[in-house]
Amino acid sequence: MGDRDPTRRAVGRGIAAALAAFACPSAGGAAIAAINVPEAATLLAPGPEQGTAAHLAARAAAALARGLVQAAALRVSVLGGPDGITAANRFATSTARDGPMLLLLSGLAAQAQLVGDARARFEPRHWPAICGNVQPALLAIRRGLAPDTPLRLALPGPAAPEAGALLALDLLRRPATPVFGLAAEGGPRPALAEAALREGSADAVVLCGSDAALRAAALGLVPLFAFDAPGHARDVALPEVPALGELLADPSRPELLEAARGAGAALRCRALLVLPALTSANVVALWRGAAQTWPEEAPDTPEAGTRRIGPGEATVLLSTLCPGPEAALAYRLWLLRRLNFQAG
Repeated sequence: MGDRDPTRRAVGRGIAAALAAFACPSAGGAAIAAINVPEAATLLAPGPEQGTAAHLAARAAAALARGLVQAAALRVSVLGGPDGITAANRFATSTARDGPMLLLLSGLAAQAQLVGDARARFEPRHWPAICGNVQPALLAIRRGLAPDTPLRLALPGPAAPEAGALLALDLLRRPATPVFGLAAEGGPRPALAEAALREGSADAVVLCGSDAALRAAALGLVPLFAFDAPGHARDVALPEVPALGELLADPSRPELLEAARGAGAALRCRALLVLPALTSANVVALWRGAAQTWPEEAPDTPEAGTRRIGPGEATVLLSTLCPGPEAALAYRLWLLRRLNFQAG
């Protein structure tokens, strides 16, 4: 048989190249050291002031400052709410007068841009990625259900990234009905999901975090699939759970699979540090060099349950998190047709 999906194969080759390019420090380290390191830079982060994103940004700022070839002050500026839209909008409109700036991009902010939320006035696809934090995300269903049994999937709302699991079920031709209001934005609450399962009002939920498989077992659920890790591989934290791409190796609608993966990446992405789109290659190399040790440092609260990623994996995550216009349009049309939802 011929290659039915050359785009997917090309993407796979690109991912392999991206990971290889950042696997080790550049041989041109002396040239990078010659670049003028800014005396100060600002890292924009979603609020609130004492929130998880702000604390994570502070840790990342300290690590990057230690990794720079010359001493520099990296100040964290907390802006807006936890969805990260306000911080991303501010970052998108920053200019040279604002000085060097980085952004802690949240998965929820990228999801808002994907669904066409009018508040999201930014385009993150061309922001160079530096490093980040990811978590597993899986879809779990009630144990013992027949393959043709329609699933009642608990969802926070149509705009939430968990809706990507419903799209994935559609692509898998698994009958499913959304049940809204049984989960909180950013991931189902275990107690609420457990109550819904006991009451018989839901059969499936999306669970996030390093303990997702354990929580699924405690709820009497079995994982159906996990959202893909870079390279469309299994998540290293869930080696026993098949990746969505394994179940949909040859999709009839590759643009919709790309959209589902984008929503899944929004669930997996706890934080992604990025630079402005027009940052010079030398400066990007400088910051990526500073981030080389980020994955090696042991995460601590509030990062518990996440895995740190370096420049190569962060670059691949961004490409998955922000699919191209064709996939974004396909996702918005699916939301309108399937859930009667259109972002305002």
